[in-house]
Amino acid sequence: MPDLRTWVAGARPRTLPAAIVPVVVGSGVAFGYGKFSLWRAALCLVVALALQVGVNYANDYSDGIRGTDEVRVGPVRLVASGLAPPKQVLAAAFGSFLVACAAGIPLAAVTSWWLLLLGAAAVGAAWFYTGGSRPYGYRALGELSVFVFFGLAAVAGTAYVQMQTLTWLPIVAAAAIGLLACALLVINNLRDIPTDTQTGKRTLAVLLGDQRTRALYIGCVAVPFCVAAILAPARPLSLLALAAVPLAFSPVRNVREGATGRGLIVALGQTGRLELAYGLLLTLGLAIRL
Repeated sequence: MPDLRTWVAGARPRTLPAAIVPVVVGSGVAFGYGKFSLWRAALCLVVALALQVGVNYANDYSDGIRGTDEVRVGPVRLVASGLAPPKQVLAAAFGSFLVACAAGIPLAAVTSWWLLLLGAAAVGAAWFYTGGSRPYGYRALGELSVFVFFGLAAVAGTAYVQMQTLTWLPIVAAAAIGLLACALLVINNLRDIPTDTQTGKRTLAVLLGDQRTRALYIGCVAVPFCVAAILAPARPLSLLALAAVPLAFSPVRNVREGATGRGLIVALGQTGRLELAYGLLLTLGLAIRL
């Protein structure tokens, strides 16, 4: 039986900023409009974290039973490494999805029941990323899904359930956060190009190849800083996000200079910290109206 530390490692903690940051930014938008709700923001955070952990366990299970994770460099995989029985990992994935649903239902009840459709789509996207007979993550659509659900839907949805309306501000901010979330997946898939190619996993990185994937990563990191400038006319303090630029230097340099394997694992952690810092600074800028 796996212990708690093993389960935590299998949840891939380095990916959790992709769940936390969108909720924080969406809440910053709501605060700037004088509509912040602590309990609604807290439930949004539970939904986001539960979905992130759920998709990580679901990927672990699906890739593990297919054998696509048997040879890889990266965070521990519970099924592929034999650390946990597949049924337990599957149960952990669906347990996480149930937590997300339980937190989302009250939000839909006080906001709009159509949010249940968005929640169902998010759970479906989480499962079918590598699950089912035709996983879209094996067809170069993973980055698009991350941009939509951990960018647009998470930021704009968090703002919407607190404000009861939607403006252009959270949508533009969501684009920046979605790109940084994509950067996490891009660098992860860049690291796995050799093994994914061998196992027939056609990620976007596999299709683009090593050099173009590195360029894509750099773009995903750079564009959000341009978005901060776009937001400045409405929220001048959005420019505070530019203070996170130094945190981008190291991972971008590593990727540009051809880091592989464990070097990209380090860059993955650095990218997570970059997203967290950028998100917190952007939140501050969006929350304060001058």
